[in-house]
Amino acid sequence: MSRASAITNIGSLVTNDPDAGEGPLGVIPEAALVMMSGRIVWTGPMADLQPADESFDAQGHAIVPGFVDSHAHPVFAGDRADEFAARMKGEAYQAGGIHRTVRLTREATNEVLDRTLQRLSAEFARQGITTFEAKSGYGLTVHDEQRCLQLAQQATEETTFLGAHVVPMEFAHDPDGYVRLVCEDMLQACAPHARWIDVFCDRGAFDADQARHVLQAGLQAGLWPRVHANQLQPGPGVQLAVEVGAASADHCTYLSAEDVDALATGHTVATLLPGAEFSTRSPYPDARRLLDAGATVALATDCNPGSSYTTSMSLCIALAVREMHMTPDEAVWAATLGGAKALRRTDVGHLGIGSRADLVELDAPNHLHLSYRPGVDLINRVWVAGDMAWSRPEGYEVDGLDGSAE
Repeated sequence: MSRASAITNIGSLVTNDPDAGEGPLGVIPEAALVMMSGRIVWTGPMADLQPADESFDAQGHAIVPGFVDSHAHPVFAGDRADEFAARMKGEAYQAGGIHRTVRLTREATNEVLDRTLQRLSAEFARQGITTFEAKSGYGLTVHDEQRCLQLAQQATEETTFLGAHVVPMEFAHDPDGYVRLVCEDMLQACAPHARWIDVFCDRGAFDADQARHVLQAGLQAGLWPRVHANQLQPGPGVQLAVEVGAASADHCTYLSAEDVDALATGHTVATLLPGAEFSTRSPYPDARRLLDAGATVALATDCNPGSSYTTSMSLCIALAVREMHMTPDEAVWAATLGGAKALRRTDVGHLGIGSRADLVELDAPNHLHLSYRPGVDLINRVWVAGDMAWSRPEGYEVDGLDGSAE
């Protein structure tokens, strides 16, 4: 028999359901919620809560939906910390650094790759990320792309075939031959282990015709498209993403007026990855421009060893507010429901009735502290499908509730 679990004494509950509470985030002050069979079955004022089978006291903390990370590369071997240090000395970011991770990933055993994936999966949970996407793209052979996706399948249902990440060194003089391999043998081997297909359409990777060929082949194999678009320079990636009906165009650093209009009038989510700009000293995307035009914006970590080695959605929220001209409310929405829309999910990213009970308790009175207190670990407890997935060790607290100031 299903048990009803309540969370009580919530200082501020972000539901992302405007019908449930105040403003676009549907905030309910002094709230409670009830979970049953892994779903949200009730939210409302604490005063209206009915008895449940068990309860957890939030002690005045905020509750927000679990973060949805719709762009991550957690299957790889090695690291590239020296490249980061070189960029901090002034060297420009180049997509070609991916080849180094490709070499290390090919050399790694499944056990080595899985240890990294499991470590990062645990980090995601500790950072309040309850749904994450995992791309391949560091194997670039039929065998290595397939095994990377098979491993990713064990950690998340949101797996993406990114054989078209860059052209591997052995095909440097025959990029069209590599595109044929991706669209034929590699796709055939990888499609059973993926939900999505992605392509890096940018300088140093694939042009529009090559990228279109890859995405169309993926569609024919039953995979939904996503696009790495306009990260390194202005280009055709965003227009291609909208043209093929991609769920998301990711990066969106260099946008023309036509690109912004296409995203605002189409159904493709603009997924922004501020961790990449932070780690490469590149210009930040102008989220304000997209939002004011009416585009749907998501935030994701872009966790990868070369250009954004972070699992902190809280950092991404703070950067989006400080550097990309988003409001704190907009950034939290983009990191939760925005990410869900980028994955075309309706069951996560919000705490409306019937949603999956994925939620995060912050050691803070409200969600504003995610950007107000950058760099501070505010994740207190995390639930996934109604089960507690992580909790902070006893005796550790940030003490952000009393409102005292010097």
